[in-house]
Amino acid sequence: MTTKVTSGIFRKTGMICTVAAAILFSACDKNDDKDGMPANTITTVVVTDANFSLLESALIHAGLTDALSGTGPFTVFAPDNAAFAAAGLETEAKIKAVPAETLKKILLYHVVPQKISSSQIATASNVAVKTANDLTIYVTKNGNGVFVNGIPVKKADVSASNGVIHVINSVLMPPAGNIVETAAANPNFSLLVAAVTRASQGSTNVAQVLSGEGPLTVFAPTNQAFINAGFANAAAIQAADPAVLTSILTYHVVPGRIFSSDLSEGAKPATANGGTVTITLAGGARVKGNGNTTASVISPANLLTTNGVIHVIDHVLLP
Repeated sequence: MTTKVTSGIFRKTGMICTVAAAILFSACDKNDDKDGMPANTITTVVVTDANFSLLESALIHAGLTDALSGTGPFTVFAPDNAAFAAAGLETEAKIKAVPAETLKKILLYHVVPQKISSSQIATASNVAVKTANDLTIYVTKNGNGVFVNGIPVKKADVSASNGVIHVINSVLMPPAGNIVETAAANPNFSLLVAAVTRASQGSTNVAQVLSGEGPLTVFAPTNQAFINAGFANAAAIQAADPAVLTSILTYHVVPGRIFSSDLSEGAKPATANGGTVTITLAGGARVKGNGNTTASVISPANLLTTNGVIHVIDHVLLP
């Protein structure tokens, strides 16, 4: 379900601009109109659209307004106000509380140093594309639309003189580590981490597997999911047979980088322990183990890691 890095996602249309260090963007086209009036740059579009007021505050705080007024061309996957609110950044004060360099890294993760209209995106799944800060996003186009890291583009092709904007309803977060590191940094996964640690004391080093190159997709049960499954705390997990935990945990792992945009009704992806799980989409994405009586809700989805993606679930999947 994944696609290796390739330039084939886009039909070639003109020169591709590159990004120099310290956000020194090279020029591809003249940015002012023939009368010498200021061009309708990406920054101008953001500033004049009330639905981008939080993005405007973020760009100012990160010192990127001049960069996105430059010649470009750029493609910006632009989070709207609702996206910032969902990320806990619903006010200018909260945005300013984020260190400027951290915010800059996040915002540049939304910028591709090339103009890419939606019609130029070929139908493909999870094609790796380099961002302005040399990180990777994954672009998908299918019958349901265009997605980046599994997040849908809600409004495509907002034109600017130096590129194009595609509006998205989530803030894209660069991966902070591999699957194990990402889980360890999330207190809601403390029992999952304890289970991985205990399982790794058996014949299979599950932690090593989940830290490998991948890519892997993990349906990650929350602490409450483990409690509901009879593991009240870390001590209960420590008392469990490592072989049993290994069988359960590897049942939550699917080879490949599978975002929510890749899921289809009735799909039965094969897991790392040789079994299958069942995907349903009616009423929201869910995944069900063969031994479960009810399906688990997938929410939130699409937590990107350096070696795959995590989908949070509210039940432990049983083979």
